Amino acid sequence: MVTENFPNFVLSNSSSMQSVAENKKSNNIAEYIIYMYQMEDLIRSYQGNPEEIKSFVVEKYPVSEEEKSKITAWYMELLEKMKIQNILEKGHLEELNNLAYELAQIHWKLLKTDPAYFEAYGKAKPFILDAVIQAEGQDLGNEIQICLNGVYGLLLCRLLGKKVSDEQLKSADAYGDILSMLSYHYKVKNAISKN
Repeated sequence: MVTENFPNFVLSNSSSMQSVAENKKSNNIAEYIIYMYQMEDLIRSYQGNPEEIKSFVVEKYPVSEEEKSKITAWYMELLEKMKIQNILEKGHLEELNNLAYELAQIHWKLLKTDPAYFEAYGKAKPFILDAVIQAEGQDLGNEIQICLNGVYGLLLCRLLGKKVSDEQLKSADAYGDILSMLSYHYKVKNAISKN
C-alpha cells in the first residue's frame, strides 16, 4: 500500500533532493506527486523566502557544501516555478496536475477493463463519496485527486504529530491501494511507450 511505503522525508544521506524526487518519479508516480506536494508546502511555510529556505531547510541537511549547493538550486528552481505559476499560496505545479490527470485517465480505463482494480475502487468509493459530501460543494477535483489529497492529509497529520482517526487510516489505505495500482500501470505504460 502507498501509505506504508512512504519513507521519512528527511534526507539522511548524501542523495540530493532532486535525485530523491527523480527516483520516486521513475518508481512510483503517486509517491512522487505526494512528495512534491510536501515540497510545495515546505516552500510555502517560509513564504517563498529563499534565505529562510537556505537557512532553515538546506543548512539542516547533514551533507557536504557541494550537496547543499545542489539542494539549494533545486529548491530555488521549484520556488521559481511556483512564482511563475502563481501558486505560492495554494495550488499545485502544472506538472503535478498533469500527472494526476494522467493517473485519472488510467483510472477511468481500468474501471472498465480490470476486475481487480474495480474491486479496489469499490473499497475506496465510499471514502471518496464521503470526502465529496464533507466538501459541501467545494471542488475537490477528480477521484484520483481526492485519493492523492487523502493520503497526503494522513502524511501531514503524522508529520505534525496530530492524532489520526481510524476512519482516516481506513480511507488512506483504500486510497493507497488505488494509487499503488495506478502507479504500477503508469510505470508499465511509460516503459512500453519508451520501447
